Amino acid sequence: MTHTTERLQATYRVETPLSLEQAAATLAGEQSSGTFVAVPGESEELKRRFAARVEHVTPHETVESPSLPGGVAGERFQRGEITVSWSTENFGSNLPTIVSTLEGNLFELKAFTGLKLLDFEAPASLLEAFTGPRRGVEGCRALTGVHDRPMIGTIIKPSVGLSPDETAELVSPLIAAGIDFVKDDELMADPPHSPFNERVDAVMRLVNDHAERTGKRVMVAFNVSGDLDVMLRHYDKIAAAGGTCAMVSLNSVGLTAVKRLCEHGELAIHGHRNGWGMLTRHPYLGVEFPAYQKLWRLAGVDQLHVNGIANKFWEPDDSVVRSIASCLEPLGATRPVLPVVSSGQWGGQAFETYRRTKTVDLLYMAGGGVMAHPGGPAAGVVALQQAWAAAADGGTLIETAAANAEFRQSVERFGDEESKRLVAGGTR
Repeated sequence: MTHTTERLQATYRVETPLSLEQAAATLAGEQSSGTFVAVPGESEELKRRFAARVEHVTPHETVESPSLPGGVAGERFQRGEITVSWSTENFGSNLPTIVSTLEGNLFELKAFTGLKLLDFEAPASLLEAFTGPRRGVEGCRALTGVHDRPMIGTIIKPSVGLSPDETAELVSPLIAAGIDFVKDDELMADPPHSPFNERVDAVMRLVNDHAERTGKRVMVAFNVSGDLDVMLRHYDKIAAAGGTCAMVSLNSVGLTAVKRLCEHGELAIHGHRNGWGMLTRHPYLGVEFPAYQKLWRLAGVDQLHVNGIANKFWEPDDSVVRSIASCLEPLGATRPVLPVVSSGQWGGQAFETYRRTKTVDLLYMAGGGVMAHPGGPAAGVVALQQAWAAAADGGTLIETAAANAEFRQSVERFGDEESKRLVAGGTR
């Protein structure tokens, strides 16, 4: 009988009072064929075939205080990176079991006072078992009719309280202004004040009418998050109404439910990562985005939030840039997932975003940056379009403000004091 030798490989940032080699061996044993004591049937042949294997150990600095409580006592704590691999025979194409292998009980081991999954690499044979995004970047471009620039989007605000008709009233001028994408807030799903079916009907009447008159169909991501049967029913409602996208709160719903939703049909799936901070904010606990996006990409998500440059949250710009790049990097034959840039964005960040990433394969989202524009939401859309056209053409914020009234108003409303001063003075 022939057995596979292909392996899944993962790299972790760790902190431990033990030697890095001891800690790595502990992780490998816990996450494969080992336990705290030898058991019947645990043969050497079984270990050779199924046990995890320590591939690399890279030491970093030592520190005097542990990052996390509850570990083995020690006077010094060694930090470093360890790489461990598993035979793909251990889990096959079972995505939840892959997650249990990569992110399971290892976070509870006393051997570690810090542990974070940085990334993982899977062999082609394993990746081939997953369809991945049905639409991805190019599919979303085809659905929106947007090419050679970022897709421009906004979020319906306020997130709670609006009726279906009030929501439609907000969306109407956005559609007329040429917006590409509109989405529900993650807090809006199917509340009594805005029943899902009624909201879809009210908004899609506008979308369909605009598409018939102009040929442009705005993509609206209605939030279907809920129990699986409800999500599938709401998905079908969107499709029947002529919609092209469903939004889901990934961490709230779970991997297998999202995978089932992605497999249901042809809508683009917008993956909102709310709750992401609890998985990654601590440098020695949780999961980094390159690993996180791969799991959701294998599940089939087409669009995935990556935060934004100079955002309103804690995440530094370097991390955002790395996240955008990871979404667009090859992952077997799967399509790239569309990075969704959001969080405190307005047109002013377009220049630094393009400078750092050199890509327009983005969905660029501004909530307040559109809805709170001094000239109204329609002017907010135009300002974003002006900013990105200039940024991709090598222009500067000051030059763009001088040439475009809508973007100038954005700077005056949302810019920092230095930008406002330069725009007021006409400095280039």
